[in-house]
Amino acid sequence: MLSVVVTLLVGSIFGLALAAPPGPMNAIIAEESVIHGWLAGFKAGLGAMSADAIFFVLAALGVVTFLQGSPTLHAVMMGVGGVLLLYFAYGAVQDAQSSFQPDDSSDRPNDPGEQPNDPTDQPNNPSERPTGTGFTKAFVLALTNPYQILFWITIGVKMLDPGTLDVLAEIPYVGASLTGTLVVQTGSPSLVIGFFGGILIWASGFPAALVGAERRVNKLAPVVAGGSALVLAGFGLMFLSRAVNTFVPF
Repeated sequence: MLSVVVTLLVGSIFGLALAAPPGPMNAIIAEESVIHGWLAGFKAGLGAMSADAIFFVLAALGVVTFLQGSPTLHAVMMGVGGVLLLYFAYGAVQDAQSSFQPDDSSDRPNDPGEQPNDPTDQPNNPSERPTGTGFTKAFVLALTNPYQILFWITIGVKMLDPGTLDVLAEIPYVGASLTGTLVVQTGSPSLVIGFFGGILIWASGFPAALVGAERRVNKLAPVVAGGSALVLAGFGLMFLSRAVNTFVPF
């Protein structure tokens, strides 16, 4: 029983390690969270996790490793991802601009005969957004994200293979003295469940932290949206550059 708990914990650490580092995926989650609320950010996180679930199935079937022998296909996917990132960066810029606009229409007296302002008529009302917008953005981007693909080609595949992993032995400098202290089984359902549990923790906790901070800091939303736009554009240009370099080496 203890080994199962330890394996679940290690799997959660794997999941958090994949989900937490700054990058285009977290930029989308951050933008969705501060502009449209926790639920939108959580849905974006679920979109990324759904893509990981698909990669998991493909890795289990051995399909993901096909990309290792197909640099052309990998470059095409990277190019598509770059275009999507630039498109999403443009959307983030629009969100940043709209969040700077003061919403003082409710303080303006109505003209004679004019109907009272309805708050649901505001253009940025989350209820008017297409259902699953954040989910779809993150899902489509994750499917073409070379970092997620690389994870499943390397670490993800090894995580599925039956065997053992001496976790503490990999720690620099002190690993030799800790060898055998924490050994977990790879290829076990507990490791996979813990892995996706770690992603789910991040998908719910990260948006909650951003929404909580946004309530305490005025004008955090446009700052986060603007920062997200820069991150998305930067990664988009990098992905496109690498894709082009595959076909036309500089």
